Amino acid sequence: MTSLEGPFVAPAVDWWVLVPQIILVGAALGLLLASSLTTRALPGWVSTVISISTGAAAAIVAAIQWSLWGSTPRLTLAGAFVSDGFSLLLTVLVGAGVVMTALIAHSALDRYAMSPPEFAALLLASAAGAVVMAGANDLIVLFLGLESLSIALYVLIALAGRRASARESAMKYFVLGAFSSAFFLYGIALVYGSTGSTNLSRIGDFLFDSVRYDADYLRLQYDYLLLAGIALLLVGLGFKVAAVPFHFWAPDVYEGAPSPVTGYLASIAKAAGFAAMARVLYVAVGEQSVAWTPILVGLAFATLAVGAVMAICQTDVKRMLAFSSISHAGFVLVGLSAVESGDGVSSAVFYLVAYSFMAMGSFAVLSVFGTEPRSLEPDPSPHSLSHYSGLARRRPVLALAFAVLLLAQAGVPLTAGFVAKFEVIRAAIGARGYILAAVAMVTAVVGAFAYLRVVLTMYAPEGPVDDGDSIPAARASRPRWGGLPLTSVLAITLAVAVTLVVGVLPQTLLEWSSDAVLSIIP
Repeated sequence: MTSLEGPFVAPAVDWWVLVPQIILVGAALGLLLASSLTTRALPGWVSTVISISTGAAAAIVAAIQWSLWGSTPRLTLAGAFVSDGFSLLLTVLVGAGVVMTALIAHSALDRYAMSPPEFAALLLASAAGAVVMAGANDLIVLFLGLESLSIALYVLIALAGRRASARESAMKYFVLGAFSSAFFLYGIALVYGSTGSTNLSRIGDFLFDSVRYDADYLRLQYDYLLLAGIALLLVGLGFKVAAVPFHFWAPDVYEGAPSPVTGYLASIAKAAGFAAMARVLYVAVGEQSVAWTPILVGLAFATLAVGAVMAICQTDVKRMLAFSSISHAGFVLVGLSAVESGDGVSSAVFYLVAYSFMAMGSFAVLSVFGTEPRSLEPDPSPHSLSHYSGLARRRPVLALAFAVLLLAQAGVPLTAGFVAKFEVIRAAIGARGYILAAVAMVTAVVGAFAYLRVVLTMYAPEGPVDDGDSIPAARASRPRWGGLPLTSVLAITLAVAVTLVVGVLPQTLLEWSSDAVLSIIP
């Protein structure tokens, strides 16, 4: 029996590395404590201000850290967590996502009967989990971040419990999420059994040394065990990013969830899942790229095709955006599968950043315009395409902003969406994935029909007159601009500005994306 005698040596903690997570978790706990100790309910604007300030603070701290040590990895917690350019860029994105989600949700919390302090605390907790996923250097830590993100999202969707669709969406997401977590845990066990470690860097070193010094290492029993573990890890992460065939939950959950939460799901949650996937594949099992690259290519094929075809079949704008989100996940997979190209991961990171702003802006428009039900029983199709007919005549600025965001997702030139699609397709061609690149271009054209149909509907000459019911009700005391909630206007303006600026001047973000992945590319 092994002796366990001897003093316990706690791992050294570099607290400076953990400042963004401490800010997010500390603000969430502080807000819950303050709301529980006060005799009166906190005003909604307090929770919104705290969320915006916390998200901005986390993003600013991450940017400062990046300026100090760049892409050089800085380990803490015995190597279980790493702060490098990759994790810091994703932390900045998560912070920006928190700010935009808080702005969008401020005017919608009353309609969904959601408590502002609870919503803000859950939003910050999920953001902390996303940051942990981006910087996890250990499979156990990655799982903890994954569950922190997921559990908070389950409750965020269910907060609008007066709406039957929200309860149903939360239950579907919870049940399927539990299955995906089980697959992920089983994958961790198999990888540990074949390599003897859960640390991503040590797994990568072990496989590199084994291939280098032992040409007979890949014996069948070890090969199959490791490949099965990698496959199960991809199943768990594929569910989080809604990759086909693990996408069945996404349309129903996106449709039933409150629009601000849907935007967060489609952008930040998806970015965290892809960040974890990139770190696992390239840091831990990069030596097995010959085995997992065909799997990613197959996932990309299926995700691109199913997302684009199903999007054009929808007559509900929210479900259309849900399926288009699946198609966008396929484009990110195209970048990640371009192993032989030096720009594969950086193009995927660029796509994630660009798409996150487009998605949050689009769902912000749905949040302020969509005829959300004010009764307990929701309209069977609150975002029907017919509701958007003639929007340009009633709300010309809102229609123009939505058109820009939709055309950007379609890949129209001079927008961030065009540059993002061009970069991942260029990476696929650089890796000699000519068929995959061709499929990506064809599905981009097919998917453009869904976006153009919404744009043409908004600018149709006929349409209902503005009777005051097209914009959801909000408290009269809240600031408004042009009849729209001011906070939502700010979020939409930010999304459109980023989409256009990155589309015209993409070089800065391209350089940031290239620098960020230097620490994970072998």
